Amino acid sequence: MKKHVTIEELYRLFINCNQKITTDTRKLEKGAIFFALKGDNFDANTFAEQAVDAGCAYAIVDSETMSNGTNILLVNDVLETLQQLAKYHRQQLKFPIIGITGSNGKTTNKELIHAVLSKKYNTYATKGNLNNHIGVPLTLLALTSEHEMAIVEMGANHQGEIAMLSDLSNPDYGMITNIGKAHLEGFGGIEGVKKGKSELYKHIKQKNGKIFLNGNDSVLMELSNDLDKIYYGENSDFDVHGKSFLNSEFVEFKWNVRGESIDNQPLVKTHMFGQYNFINLLCAACIGNYFGVTANDVNDALASYIPEMNRSQIKKTLSNTLILDAYNANPSSMGLAIDNFNKQVFDNKIVILGDMLELGEYSEEEHKKIIKQIECCDFKRVVFVGIQFFKLKDQFSKFQFFKNIEELHANVDAIKINGSIILIKGSRGIRLEKIVDIL
Repeated sequence: MKKHVTIEELYRLFINCNQKITTDTRKLEKGAIFFALKGDNFDANTFAEQAVDAGCAYAIVDSETMSNGTNILLVNDVLETLQQLAKYHRQQLKFPIIGITGSNGKTTNKELIHAVLSKKYNTYATKGNLNNHIGVPLTLLALTSEHEMAIVEMGANHQGEIAMLSDLSNPDYGMITNIGKAHLEGFGGIEGVKKGKSELYKHIKQKNGKIFLNGNDSVLMELSNDLDKIYYGENSDFDVHGKSFLNSEFVEFKWNVRGESIDNQPLVKTHMFGQYNFINLLCAACIGNYFGVTANDVNDALASYIPEMNRSQIKKTLSNTLILDAYNANPSSMGLAIDNFNKQVFDNKIVILGDMLELGEYSEEEHKKIIKQIECCDFKRVVFVGIQFFKLKDQFSKFQFFKNIEELHANVDAIKINGSIILIKGSRGIRLEKIVDIL
């Protein structure tokens, strides 16, 4: 029986390889360690020799036949080994880590907090959406002794996942953005979402850490009864409080610390669309203030931040202005986006909405609620894309329905739109960003 490499042995190799890790044969790097992960439709054990031949220093496999004991090393389970290596590496790091989860706005909050903390610290934050059982270990393994702060985003679609990711990343501080109707199928309903997301709070309590808390969120307040909290929100007795102003389509706000008036504070003009982003901006201000970032630097970071990756992006085409929020959607975030757009004073408002995925038995009910909300709004035109919305077309005949993005493209003349401002929102799997070129 071939010898299995231990975590301690692997960690020494990891350090000697300058912490270079890869799990993708398309991104092989000379001198890196290749982890041969398995998926439903692939087994990267079969690529181990290819990785080494391409310049990787080592390949980690869980197939005994593939291991050679020299540079293709055997473990019991490659994914579990990747996770345990990340946990071991985290234990060596001495700087604070902030863990972030929630139903909506995780990535936006992460990016805003990163922008603020980077004004004072060498800060690392989760890249893109590497927030799952593979992404979090890769995030942790990217941290070096040169960093002074880290922000780790944690996503989940079932109970127990946040607990596992918290165990790996061992955050000193925690922040839950909100508890909403996301991944209802995997969590087993809204109560399951509460239980799953609050696993971060349980970890922080066990560690005697602190959480940053939206004090105006009654659900989060209830879940955090016995935790050490730093509050942000609209009340002047919170550690950081603020108020937003409806001066333009972008969020503008003022903030100050506990007991101090905002009246004479500068107005922070951001590039963030949607009043629901005000609380995200205020959270970043709160965390920056807690860690000693000056108010001027906080304001500069938030005013300079420009959304990317189809998250509340404003795009101007030759014909229209687009509010592109097509990275993700669930009933909570969809409802907020519609309500905010309805309150905006624009001419020719149009909405193009895609299905909300992973709702399971709640899907028909939640999609119908969204259409009924739309019926109460003042929009010039409404287009729905996706099979879940399409199932309801006979009940709501005054709107346009398409089964998928391909059908919408094939009927481009049917949605010819000019001189309008258009909200585009849907789950990532609907790929609504692909209609930008026809608008």
